[in-house]
Amino acid sequence: MPLEMNTNVFITCAITGSGSTQDRSPHVPRSPQQIADSAIAAARAGAAVVHCHVRDPKTGVPSRDLKLYREVTDLIRASDVDMVLNLTAGMGGDLVTGAPDAPLPLVEGTDMVSAADRVAHIADCLPEICTLDCGTMNFAEADYVMVNTPGMLVEMGRMMTKLGVKPEIEAFDTGHLWYAKKLVEDGVLDAPALVQLCMGVPWGAPDDLNTFMAMVNNVPNDWNWSAFSLGRNEMAYVAAAVLVGGNVRVGLEDNLWLGKGELATNEALVARAVTIIEAMGARVMGPAEVREKLGLTKRMPRT
Repeated sequence: MPLEMNTNVFITCAITGSGSTQDRSPHVPRSPQQIADSAIAAARAGAAVVHCHVRDPKTGVPSRDLKLYREVTDLIRASDVDMVLNLTAGMGGDLVTGAPDAPLPLVEGTDMVSAADRVAHIADCLPEICTLDCGTMNFAEADYVMVNTPGMLVEMGRMMTKLGVKPEIEAFDTGHLWYAKKLVEDGVLDAPALVQLCMGVPWGAPDDLNTFMAMVNNVPNDWNWSAFSLGRNEMAYVAAAVLVGGNVRVGLEDNLWLGKGELATNEALVARAVTIIEAMGARVMGPAEVREKLGLTKRMPRT
């Protein structure tokens, strides 16, 4: 593959995620107000896109509560800072088995719901982008599986397309890209698609550069894509993604640290990404440019 650096780059900031990070840093936002405030700060720092999950405001535990999504959406849209809103649709496919000697019945933590339930907040909030985790995989936990069957993905993809919300395909391994291309081929998703390459998530694609390039080389040439890696390699992947033609994602969903012993904020991670991108001779895109590039329509606040 010839080297073709991206000179016009958009930054996505993943604000809070669905991992158990809420007690590891005071900067991980919990309440809708905190999530919206952090998203606004990230946008001011240079993020064109903000990717949001919601959490229980008291415990910080990840949630699928429609009211929380609605509140985050309304707060962001009512602000005087422009940004492209990207809501997760990844929850509701969590399967946790019992121990290996007694896998059934399923145990606490299992949250398996219908396609309509997984997309209910998308239909209500109508973000410009929402995620579509394009495959099933083992995660770091011993008995937890993220479940996204082909049938579920077809149903969710059709709903997103009908709603006019752009799916961001979350690809955790090369097979996920293979199936994403099938979804476009079958007309479930529109072309050109939007992809996020998720590197270093146990036990998906490791974040070594050979695997990364295998992922990049499996993205169709006319698709738009971004990439990220977890933890200490987050900023290295900002440079790597730009160098081979992509866009970038940073944020507290993926990494809690700005440097050794220094906890990050979302806006600080975005500012560091801006510095890297501009030092490479590229330019950071704003939200209006991203909408034009991806064919998005800006959503207005509720009346």
